[in-house]
Formats: sequence, structure tokens, C-alpha cells
Amino acid sequence: MGLFILWLKWTPTRRQGGDVHAYTGDSTVVFGPGSETVRKERRINAVLTAVRGLLAYAVSVGEAPQWVLGQIYELGDTADLPLEAQGEDSRLHYRLGARHRLQEPETEVDRASDEELVSMFLSCRNARDRLIVLLLGRVGLRRGQAAGLHRSDSHLLPDSRALGCRHAGAHLHVVRRQNQNGAWSKSRKEWVQPIDFLVVQAFDQYFDERYELLGSGGSDFLLVNLFREPLGEPMPPDAINELYNELNRRAGLSRKVAPHMSRHAAGSNWADAGATLDEVQALLGQKHPESARPYLHPAAERLRNAVERVPSPRVR
Repeated sequence: MGLFILWLKWTPTRRQGGDVHAYTGDSTVVFGPGSETVRKERRINAVLTAVRGLLAYAVSVGEAPQWVLGQIYELGDTADLPLEAQGEDSRLHYRLGARHRLQEPETEVDRASDEELVSMFLSCRNARDRLIVLLLGRVGLRRGQAAGLHRSDSHLLPDSRALGCRHAGAHLHVVRRQNQNGAWSKSRKEWVQPIDFLVVQAFDQYFDERYELLGSGGSDFLLVNLFREPLGEPMPPDAINELYNELNRRAGLSRKVAPHMSRHAAGSNWADAGATLDEVQALLGQKHPESARPYLHPAAERLRNAVERVPSPRVR
């Protein structure tokens, strides 16, 4: 497995026969500083996970000897854990740990600045695209959550009790469900996301635009195709990536702003406006308070004010 990791890291692939990737033996393997790795740590770990699963299955059906598991996994049990970690259950439990795994570097996702989001918003050519920018950059949804919204998930009235909803104010219901367009909410639990008047106004303009182009037809999904076939069908999450790439180009931004950077902008803006960590956690649909911390990017002005609030030391 160690040699296989080296092979994955340094041996390139060659495209042969259309979309088929074949591994050839005539590629030169170059080790040492200055050479570019062919595959990064995350991809190599994904390949290793698949190989371990294949070997474990081979052992389970008798196609590989039992000792193979000891070569790919560190076998242990709860007896060697501290008493605090063993739990109240006194039974013996076995655990597996992968022997071969690369350390993946932690990459921090930067936030989109307000200037970048405004430039992208102004570069939109229709109400639907403006709503998408607001859903990600102001409401803080993931692209899969935005693409998975149904029209019935949006309650835009000040009081929605007539619709059978007990939540006050304009809000969205973010629900995890199997969607035909492949959209998927990462958060397992359903939560209610408040929205402000700016987002409600964007909804109104989008519904007018949608009715003008599609009438009362179209999918129950909120975001649908309005300008290309198949009309009225739900937008897939990848279409939001395409939209962001086009808005980056139109706005002439100096760097690429990805959809997830808009979500980071929403979390940071809430914190800069005085929201507490538990409030940011709830608005992002996070389960644990610490999960919201990577989304906090304090504004430079707020950091400077924190320094200047400290008085000068004085001798008493």
C-alpha cells in the first residue's frame, strides 16, 4: 500500500480512446522537490478507501485471506482505551483504523466581500439570478439547499398561520429530501430560516418573472429553467456554479468567487452585526456551535475597533 501511494502520487495518467483513462508504463516517475504531484492528498485517500473496501469484501467472501485485514487496518478494541472513553457499556467493542492515509491539508474558505456580492448582483440580467445571489450571500444557504427549495417551502407573509405554519415573519423551510435534480441539503435536520424584506422583494420579482414566462406551469421547485430547455424543470446545483462563473466574468472580479464563499459572507455579516455564535450556528443550520466558527471572518474594522477599545496602561 505504501508503494501504491507513491505510484498514485507521482504517476500520471494518459487519455486513450476518448473518455477512457488508461494507466501506461512509459510515464516517467520523478521524485523529489521541484516535481509536481499528479494527485493530491484528498484524491489519494479516496482511492485508498475504495481499495480497502474492495479488500475487506474479498475477505468476507473468502477470496482473500484473513491476514489481509491486519495489513490495511489497525485492529483494536475498547479495552486499551481510558476508562472515561469506554462508556457505561462494559462489553468489548472492536474498532478499525486505516493504516495508510495521507494527512489532508486544511484549506480555509475565504468569504466573498460585500463589494464582490454587490457587483455580482448588479451583473445579473434577470430576477431569478438576483434571487440566487441573495439566497446564498444574504440568507446563507448552500447551493444544494437553494436548488432543493420548493415553492411550498417559502412563507413570505408576516403571519403564515393560515397556511398551517406557526412560525412568525417571512421565512424559508430548509428541508432535507431526495430531489430529482440532485440537490441535497447537507444538514440532516429541517430548520426555519428567517429572511428580510430585501429577500422577500427579490422573491416577488422572481415570481412575477416566472409567471410571465411559464404561466402557472412548471415544477414545484423554486428555482427552475426559464431561459433554456427544458423550461420549467428544476435547476441542478451545478447550474448555480455556472451562474457564478458567468457573474464573475461579467463583474470583472479580480478573483474567483465561488458559491460557498457567499455563505461565508452571510455568516460573517451576521457576526459583524452583533449576532452571537449560537445565533450564527442556528442561521447556518449547523448542529454544533463549533461548526459555525469557520464561517466567521471578522471585518478589518471590527478587529481594529477591538484593539482601540483597550485603554493605555497607566501607573497608579
